[in-house]
Amino acid sequence: MEDNAQVAADIQGWDAIDDHRTGTTGDRQTSDWLMAQARDAGLVAQREDFGLSRWIPESCTLRHGDVVVEGVPMFDGGTTGAEGVGGRLSLLTNGEVAPGSATIGLGSFGNAAGAANRALAEARNSDSHQAVVAVSNMDSVVTGLALQNADRFQTPFGPPVLQVATEYGPGLHEAAVRGETVTVTAHVGFETATGSNVVCRLPGREPDLAPLVVLTPKSAWWVCTAERGGGIAVWLALLRHLAANRPRRDVLFVATSGHELGHLGLDHFLTANDPPNARAWIHLGANFAAVDSRIRLQASDADLLGMARSELTGADVPVATTTPLGERPGGEARNVHDLGARYVSLLGSNAWFHHPADRWPVTVDLDRTRRIIGAGRAIVDRLN
Repeated sequence: MEDNAQVAADIQGWDAIDDHRTGTTGDRQTSDWLMAQARDAGLVAQREDFGLSRWIPESCTLRHGDVVVEGVPMFDGGTTGAEGVGGRLSLLTNGEVAPGSATIGLGSFGNAAGAANRALAEARNSDSHQAVVAVSNMDSVVTGLALQNADRFQTPFGPPVLQVATEYGPGLHEAAVRGETVTVTAHVGFETATGSNVVCRLPGREPDLAPLVVLTPKSAWWVCTAERGGGIAVWLALLRHLAANRPRRDVLFVATSGHELGHLGLDHFLTANDPPNARAWIHLGANFAAVDSRIRLQASDADLLGMARSELTGADVPVATTTPLGERPGGEARNVHDLGARYVSLLGSNAWFHHPADRWPVTVDLDRTRRIIGAGRAIVDRLN
């Protein structure tokens, strides 16, 4: 079993790169680092680049009287010019406002936002608001500015949506009740950028067999160490394990950028390469390395679900929830599901989800991550 020192070194290696957003210098550094780890294991990994138009926030604020609140726009919503848009602040209630009113909607989003998530989604799909202010409520204890993924990055829609930190919520709620006037600016620039995936094929002893695919994302809004570092650590541990114990079948290791932008990198991989007719995909998703994470297991069929649950339970990793069989899963597993391929997928919960404070060592449960690696080895060996 992988020892804590190696797992810690891998997660610290991720944490040492200060920016994991797609198309940044940190994105390229992460690819170079993963390729070096593969090389140290005696394997050859390749970088697969893809282009994108990267959003560069320039002036993104909410002005309320003399108060200026800095925010971040949703990267799959509308934008404004440098002058912004003004209007009466009003609470979102199922996306509805008074007919003909030029308003700025006030809502919230996140795991702690409850029904407000639906009201925000409805407002984004309507033309009732000039702009929307969305207060971050990802967790009831860990406050601040955690961001929403841009699932429709390629096809932005709806009004500009400015995400602001949790602490501004009460004051803005009072302002909305009073119907005060605010100005929202979501002014961004765009630059041509390059994101990168990492792909490493480990040849098996019987190359005619259907391959395994081990998939994990390698990008995030911030550093996001407990969110992404667990998947990276397990991905590297399985790569080293199989490099030292040559498998029967080929194993394709894929680490994709663009997670926060609608899985942009995985879409590129599936378009640029013929999707492998795989024995199964193993998706190492978000958050299972986080302190107090509730493990969520997803699989395409009962056999894979039962096998994975058995190995996790045997490694003292309790599974808190499972996605119902046949339901479209979360994370990059949804792309695999859409292919009609077999998969098993591991995710979790994280109080620091999408938050800048998700950093080593505070947010990481190192020992549980090590136990998950043990279960992951058993799963790949059984699927081999």
